[in-house]
Amino acid sequence: MTEDQMKKSIVGVVGLGSMGLGLALALVDAGFDVVGCDVNTAAVEKLTAAGGRTVESPAAVASEANLVLIVVVNSQQVDQVIFDENGLAKTLAPGGLIIQCATVAPSYVRTLGEKLTAAGFGLLDAPISGGAVKARQGELSVMASGSKDCFTQADEVLNAVAAKVYELGDKPGIGSSMKLVNQLLAGVHIAAAAEAMALGISMDLDPDAIYDVITHSAGNSWMFENRVPHILKGDYTPHSAVDIFVKDLGIVHSTGRELPLSMPIASTALQQFTAASSAGHGLEDDSAVIKVYQHLAGLKLPASESD
Repeated sequence: MTEDQMKKSIVGVVGLGSMGLGLALALVDAGFDVVGCDVNTAAVEKLTAAGGRTVESPAAVASEANLVLIVVVNSQQVDQVIFDENGLAKTLAPGGLIIQCATVAPSYVRTLGEKLTAAGFGLLDAPISGGAVKARQGELSVMASGSKDCFTQADEVLNAVAAKVYELGDKPGIGSSMKLVNQLLAGVHIAAAAEAMALGISMDLDPDAIYDVITHSAGNSWMFENRVPHILKGDYTPHSAVDIFVKDLGIVHSTGRELPLSMPIASTALQQFTAASSAGHGLEDDSAVIKVYQHLAGLKLPASESD
């Protein structure tokens, strides 16, 4: 086997947060040789314990792998991972593929695609959805766009991490556009679920009864069903943090200005998440947006089971 063939059998993952680590572990389970990188020592140790390998920089990842997934928070981090002194671009072989999974502005990823094409690399614009649990199970939803060659190169890897891969177009930016539609709905649904629970609790309804009734009624949503249990347990350990939706709904809002398109419902949800972050809950689970009502109206929320 040639050196290039050996590198093609290795998959790199930069960013081992809740989604990135789950995705990397799913790749290990699928039999891939996974080399990862993250500043979080605990995440690095988890990947190593599961049979993956870790290195100290994105450049070190790309020196081993011709295909690298980037699973970080925002466009600034994507730029650092690719273009910094120890970035992927320093060592990625010509024809190497970057699969960019972060939620970023479509305009940003279109420009990124142009830069990478000029440098001789491929880019698959491939935002992911499904949360940490689905990432670990290899059952994500991937909203992807890029050239046919990029899809062919990524096929086995995407099938290992996703229950469904949507091939949305042949240029970067289309996948990120679709992800913004998803994030608008997700953020609005979480904020609406929090407000609905705040209303019910304020009317002295039993919180568990609210959950039971609504999850069997027309007002239910996937986010209500998934996030309200965090509120009922008083457990705001972050699976996806409040600040993630400050960022994502901020991108939705700025993209609306670019179009231009007025989005008052998304803007209201953004205000709620921003208020929760300003009140000190930015790093808590996104369901902690309900704490806005705790601060403003003295809402008594269910306590954690450990309290």
